[in-house]
Amino acid sequence: MNRIKQFFFSTLEDRPIADFGLLILRLGAGLSMAFGHGLGKVPVSEGFIGGVEKMGFVMPAFFAWAAALSEFVGGIFIALGFATRPSAVFLTITMLVAAFIRHAEDPFGRKEKAILFALIAIYLIFKGAGKYSLDELIYNRMM
Repeated sequence: MNRIKQFFFSTLEDRPIADFGLLILRLGAGLSMAFGHGLGKVPVSEGFIGGVEKMGFVMPAFFAWAAALSEFVGGIFIALGFATRPSAVFLTITMLVAAFIRHAEDPFGRKEKAILFALIAIYLIFKGAGKYSLDELIYNRMM
């Protein structure tokens, strides 16, 4: 009964399994972002720059590169747990722009993936990379 109670009603925050779950989340979301969305944007194309310009951004080439790098490099960094919070900030901004500016007129189903990636990134901003990450390794070596 105790295991059932723990599974359904307790927090797993202080248990090693929680850090393992966070590792799986980071790997899945980070690698999906990097190779499913970012890789195809690096190097940025004139079409992508034009799309950014149509959204009203000044310096569209700069913002196209910023978006592409936040998806590709940021995704890899999130998967590795390296500079996780800064990477997640940039990814959150990129995904919110994708969901609410680029796909503003689209049905929810077209925005949903960007919103889900943004929510994962927001969680990582607050939680950090967890025990199984380069951030943790670097932090422990500095202390």
